[in-house]
Amino acid sequence: MIKRNLLVMGLAVMLSACGFQLRGTGTSELSVKEMDVSARDAYGLTVTQLRAVLERSGVNVHTGAPYRLVLTNEKESQRSASYASSNQAAEYELTTVLDYSILGLNNLELMSDKVEVRKTYVRDGSNITGSEQEADIARQEMRRDLVNAMVMRLQMLTPPQLDQLQHEADERAKAEAAALEAARRQQAETPQQSPLEVPGN
Repeated sequence: MIKRNLLVMGLAVMLSACGFQLRGTGTSELSVKEMDVSARDAYGLTVTQLRAVLERSGVNVHTGAPYRLVLTNEKESQRSASYASSNQAAEYELTTVLDYSILGLNNLELMSDKVEVRKTYVRDGSNITGSEQEADIARQEMRRDLVNAMVMRLQMLTPPQLDQLQHEADERAKAEAAALEAARRQQAETPQQSPLEVPGN
């Protein structure tokens, strides 16, 4: 018991040193003070919890913000982690991967990445109901971990970094537009050959 308490205290110290506060002990503010947050499922649990955590962290989450966090895809997978003597799976490992993008002005993508969380739970073949409840608890914990991981990613961003990413995205968009315009002009200036007429017999 003492070892376990020391381990928990050690983890708390390490996480607080990284600028991250454990759930229930407060929140860490983000440098970015305005952000829109959206997802395919506008009322999904992950995006709903993320909005709430960001608002508690001092972020004004609203439509029309200069930056938009888009949760593009959330995928869960499950695999057998260990087997019982009867060759039935005794442990399952759940994995959830959340893909996201951050968009700036003119809806330009500034960056995209993903966060991933894993958790293992025990499935007892003689207690299906209890096993399903344990799986549900594991998924709830994973969603909290996923939201916290996403917030930690956002804490690493600063307005100057986002401004630089916006500048780079603007330059890429200008270059692409110039290339398209050059290709259009070249096509317009190229003489169009008339189809060959095949003389009749």
